[in-house]
Amino acid sequence: MDIKRIRTAAWTGALAGALVIGGVVPSATAAPYCGITWGSLAEQRAGRDTGRVFDVRAGRHTCFDRLVLDLDGDAGGWTVRYVDQVVRAGSGTVQPVRGGARLEVVPGNGAVASDAFFIGRGAEVVDTMGYRTFREVSWASSDLSQAKVALGVRARLPFRVLVVDGPGAQSRLVVDVAHRW
Repeated sequence: MDIKRIRTAAWTGALAGALVIGGVVPSATAAPYCGITWGSLAEQRAGRDTGRVFDVRAGRHTCFDRLVLDLDGDAGGWTVRYVDQVVRAGSGTVQPVRGGARLEVVPGNGAVASDAFFIGRGAEVVDTMGYRTFREVSWASSDLSQAKVALGVRARLPFRVLVVDGPGAQSRLVVDVAHRW
């Protein structure tokens, strides 16, 4: 072997060793958790709403917790965003919510507080005991034109919003919050 090849091999070996010792290890980009590529910035859609919220429910999935607002018509416009405090419409008072972060879920649809799903439940409308991400789902405010749900989560985590049509003329506003980044 000539001296030039020996020096090149020595430098290459020394550089690779220094990178490993210094904590800089070239590697492929890590795959996202469960393939989730959502973010945590506000999401909204403008549109005309024709239905009212008639139920609020939640579910647990392998990679995320899911909030569902059932509507008796179209889900036109909506806004979902992280906020420091969820403020009740009309009164301006703060809706206390358990968790390290709060999502304000505002469908453009109204609700009537005498609807069956409100009776006897108080502000907290979903039992989140045993959920990995959700800490509390509570009713923040409603009137005939707009409802507001306060969703307390463990931390500011990625989320997505979906609108699912059906069954029939009904639709659902769905908010999924990942278990982790």
